[in-house]
Amino acid sequence: MITKLRNAYYGWYILVAAVIGMAIASGVSFWVLGYYVTPLEEEFGWSRTLLQTGISVSLLISGLASPLAGRVVDRWGPRRSIIWGTIFTCGTYVLLATTSSILEWYLYFSINSFFRGFMFYIPFQVLISRWFDRKRGRAVGIMAMGFSLGGFLMPAMQRIIDDVGWDVSFLFAAAILAVAFLPLGLFLVRDHPHEKGLEVDGEPTRAGSDARRQRLFSGLTVRQAMRTWNFWVIALAFATFFFAMFGWMFNGTPVYESMGISRETISVILSLQALGGLISRPTFGLLAERIPSIELASVGLAAIMSVGMFILLILHDSNLMLAVTLFLCCWMIGSAGGPVLEPLILPKTFGLAHFGAIMGTLFMFETIGQFLVPTVGGAIYEFTGAYDLLLVVNMGCLGLSMVFFTLAHYIPNPRIPSPSLRFVRPLVASLVARTEPQHQFANGARATSANGAEATAAREQGLSSRG
Repeated sequence: MITKLRNAYYGWYILVAAVIGMAIASGVSFWVLGYYVTPLEEEFGWSRTLLQTGISVSLLISGLASPLAGRVVDRWGPRRSIIWGTIFTCGTYVLLATTSSILEWYLYFSINSFFRGFMFYIPFQVLISRWFDRKRGRAVGIMAMGFSLGGFLMPAMQRIIDDVGWDVSFLFAAAILAVAFLPLGLFLVRDHPHEKGLEVDGEPTRAGSDARRQRLFSGLTVRQAMRTWNFWVIALAFATFFFAMFGWMFNGTPVYESMGISRETISVILSLQALGGLISRPTFGLLAERIPSIELASVGLAAIMSVGMFILLILHDSNLMLAVTLFLCCWMIGSAGGPVLEPLILPKTFGLAHFGAIMGTLFMFETIGQFLVPTVGGAIYEFTGAYDLLLVVNMGCLGLSMVFFTLAHYIPNPRIPSPSLRFVRPLVASLVARTEPQHQFANGARATSANGAEATAAREQGLSSRG
């Protein structure tokens, strides 16, 4: 057993580090944001809209900082980003514990969100994409389990917030992040397989390995990616998809409370939700290696979540238990692809050379929608006294994401940038180019010109040779 562990591919140790990091970071941040609303509202007398707007502003800051975080990860490596990001993030949690005014709440939470992006999510996504290629689906699925495992920290965080104090919970978050992340970053994480003398996926070194490595880590720059239709359609797909998904993660606790469910029961519900993710996300990641189109699979995931929200909307007044049970079943399946979709779609479309920067830039556009989630949820509750309208808004966003993911499927992957995006002509050319032969790379990326330029050049060359 010990011999097998010693001989195991080092990428699996990187994956274990990513799971631990995702679990702890999400457990003390995203999973528990909703628990801070009521205590701060009661202690300081802030309105729910004003309080949640502070969280919205922090999300906007996080999104605006994402391109910078992605570039830092690409240039200096995930390892350095994780270490320094952890140090600064822990400091901001200490600041949050001293909050005494609404201005400080806005400021400290924004600073926290800025630095958290350097230690969490983007660095781990880049790490796994660098260490795994053929097995990337199962690897990112296992990594996404960490996000679900973070839900099991909720009961402890809820106890600390309610019984000890919200300020102590921020100090606890700083301590647990420092204890977990710094040793991982210093002693375990490595940026590339070649730092350990290995090839991607643990394959043996043979003739042509350098060429394969160069091919795997090639790709478009951010500027080139943003000149393609693929980037903007994918950005809109993720923005609408994660508006609904993150919206429920933040507003789920207040929604359940408005339906008369106790906070202790809510903790159990969310823990069951997290438990379901431990099964559904690695399962989806494994299936993703066999699914022809991740984009069309995303359409199915969005549809299932929409059905769950519709059931909760129409049944919660008549049969709350049945409504929550059916909603949880749909959510566990529909949210299975959440953290998995980006590392599966983006490298296939744009390559790995600038994956961190492209993902960070895309995340910035996603956040434009996400930062409205707390404010919209709070405003809907204050004006209507319920969250039914929020469920309708979430279903509408999921419907839009289905449209954009479908378009993303039908636009061919770019090999060279398209011309400037003007009117509909480049999109029509892209759809026409889809009917032409495409070369399949070893990493699954299809090589074709988004504007048909290669096909035109080939035809001209053929004509000249016959002439």
